[in-house]
Amino acid sequence: MNHSFSKKLVSIFTSREFILAALLVVASVIVSFFSPVFLSSANILSVIIAITVNGVIAVGMVMLLACGEMDLSVGKNMAFTGVIVAKLIVSGVPVAVAIVLSLLVAVFIGAFNGFFVSKIGLNAFITTLGMSCCIEGVMLVMANGRSITGLSESFKMLGQGKLAGIQYPIFVMILLVVVADLLLRNSRQLRKIYFAGSNAKAAKLNGISVTRVKLYTFVFTGFCAGLAGVMFASRLGSASVTVGGSTALDVITACIIGGASLNGGKGTVLGAVLGALFLAVLSTALNLLSVNIYWQNFATGAILILAILLDALSEKRKSVGKAVL
Repeated sequence: MNHSFSKKLVSIFTSREFILAALLVVASVIVSFFSPVFLSSANILSVIIAITVNGVIAVGMVMLLACGEMDLSVGKNMAFTGVIVAKLIVSGVPVAVAIVLSLLVAVFIGAFNGFFVSKIGLNAFITTLGMSCCIEGVMLVMANGRSITGLSESFKMLGQGKLAGIQYPIFVMILLVVVADLLLRNSRQLRKIYFAGSNAKAAKLNGISVTRVKLYTFVFTGFCAGLAGVMFASRLGSASVTVGGSTALDVITACIIGGASLNGGKGTVLGAVLGALFLAVLSTALNLLSVNIYWQNFATGAILILAILLDALSEKRKSVGKAVL
């Protein structure tokens, strides 16, 4: 019993989530010495609200990465959903109906990607990159290249309203993260994502429909991108056609920092969101310390390369271990 408990403690303390959480605490304390405002409640809430978009999208993306795939169209899908819901509301469509219709479009985009990747066998990188370009073109035509304003107060309240001083999008993200993380860890159906991503051939031999698993994972990622788009448009009070350009890269970086792998078979929802929080804390700290924004871009890219390098070394170490056995 004691041995089992100690083993569980070791696994918790050595997990990527715990290490990331510890790094966040240490980094926050260090930065607070240089900028006392960093740990203020206002700044903490500002950082958390800033990651709601990437945090929500990361929930779907980490499942895709665990499945051995990725979606580079999530940023433009998010922006497109915001434009659609804004256009509908400005046209007089009830808020609830506009949100549902726009989310259905986002889900359709996810299903389209999933169909061509899982059913037809196209490369996910090229397919979703092409989809991103298509979405951007349609979006610019729909909005005439301009932001859409004049949204109803009831819609803006969804993103700007507060409960106990905390904006609603934060509650939405937390609820989605908690539910998705618990299901991914405990649901037998969702655990198939890891099997499909780590060894597709073995998964098929065990009766798992890899095609179906990848398809519904793409669909869910599309939904997450759409939800983020609705939240973002509501929070800003307008829909911009210029957002979402670097969202896919930022989200993938967050997922890899949180323990996901480009080779599939790994990753947790909690780890992905902690990765997004880590990047947001880094960006905020650099801003408060007056570091040039170009160096901030460099830091994000360097962290991504480092995370991929560590993942590659980990995979190589595992393969060597298996070869020795």
